[in-house]
Amino acid sequence: MEDAKVEIDDGKDESVVPDTMYHNIRKKIAPFVMSFGFRIFGVILILVDFVLVIVDLSLPAKSREVGDALEAVSLTISFFFLADVLLRVYVEGFKVYFSSKLNIVDACVVVITLVVTMIYTFTDLSGANLIPRVVTFLRFLRIIILVRVFRLAAQRKELEKVTRRMVSENKRRYQKDGFDLDLTYVTDRVIAMSFPSSGKQSFYRNPIREVARFLDTKHQDHYKVYNLCSNVSGYLNVFIIVCSTMCLRDMLKYTANVREWMSADPKNIIAIHCKGGKGRTGTMVCTWFIDSDQFESAQDSLEYFGERRTDKSRSSKFQGVETPSQSRYVGYYEIMKDKFNRQLPPPQSLRIKSIRIHSIAGVGKGDGSDLKVKIIMKKELVFQCVCAKQENCTLFPDVGANAAVISLQNGPVVEGDVKVMFESSAGLPKGYEDVPFYFWFNTSFIEDNKLFLPREELDNPHKPKTWDLYKEDFGVTMFFSEP
Repeated sequence: MEDAKVEIDDGKDESVVPDTMYHNIRKKIAPFVMSFGFRIFGVILILVDFVLVIVDLSLPAKSREVGDALEAVSLTISFFFLADVLLRVYVEGFKVYFSSKLNIVDACVVVITLVVTMIYTFTDLSGANLIPRVVTFLRFLRIIILVRVFRLAAQRKELEKVTRRMVSENKRRYQKDGFDLDLTYVTDRVIAMSFPSSGKQSFYRNPIREVARFLDTKHQDHYKVYNLCSNVSGYLNVFIIVCSTMCLRDMLKYTANVREWMSADPKNIIAIHCKGGKGRTGTMVCTWFIDSDQFESAQDSLEYFGERRTDKSRSSKFQGVETPSQSRYVGYYEIMKDKFNRQLPPPQSLRIKSIRIHSIAGVGKGDGSDLKVKIIMKKELVFQCVCAKQENCTLFPDVGANAAVISLQNGPVVEGDVKVMFESSAGLPKGYEDVPFYFWFNTSFIEDNKLFLPREELDNPHKPKTWDLYKEDFGVTMFFSEP
């Protein structure tokens, strides 16, 4: 159906010739010139210079020595602004930089105000006191410098770019043809991106108007956007399907919809996003890869997505699907496609009897007494137990085995997609979902009435930065019985 081996648009400006001295110098300078700190420093200098001009113009004649010092500082700031523009032209390229009308105005303001500052600074007003018109003219020139405040508009634009790049970290961005978006062609027909935002969020995420302009420019009348967030407001002519990556039924609806859309026209493409365009987005992209036979295994599809979404030229940080439950559901879909012909597996109702937590020493109070367990189905809380109060459960510490068993009283009967969350009253650090650890599973894939999840398959403890707390043998086993 779709070939992942075709040439893919990386969103990089191909006019840049790599491995040249110009390219290498630009590569070293760019992070500094486009850094958040450098841009903020420029904004501060604009405001400082604005104040200096007002103070200078308000000084009486007898305070000219102070005025001269202020003018010298203002001239230094003017040269900094000139250097700023020249560095940006060097980093972005002459053609790209001056393709923006705002940049053209900004450069003109910098040059004009520099010339005016030099004239005003190096003109001896003491000799011109006999000619009031000259003094008036020079004062007028000095006031012209106040137009530098309009540079704030250009600086704001640059701050937006820098902030968006900071938030997207080293995700592969589309940065050519006048676009700079947290958006990646995973294949030539599949796009992964962060949330198209409006209002204040657009300052640090993809502006929705730019996303719409990109899609209309590149794929007019041939794109469909899949939104994996509950917030669907502010869209411009974008098709919406809200679905859950932790619901097998929704995953089947999604792939059926994509299949129909992709087969309707070879030019049709899909663009998928959640909030950051990584976890939930990657889950659904990989699910489509499995469905369309681009990859035979869930693991291969997950590795490929991470490879495409990560810009290794900026950092080696992995930008693929990391949450174990999301990867688990891609594996579930592989089984549904191969063994159940893209149908839901036979339903299985089970009663949760008990939960055993392995290698619990050092986790919270170390005996499970600080834990609260919540079990959720279809976004509704179906069971809750508090170990400290023995509420709906009985706690059995197994000190010899470094474990704790939570025996549920009248444990819930569950079927389908289930979410299990663990809270702690002992101050365990929280991660995703604002809890220390949790996981999702589907009862249809439970075998022998038991589910064991080691540390690497639990959401939050899977991260290496938590491994000083959750040791290598940390894990959770759930025991079930027939309802």
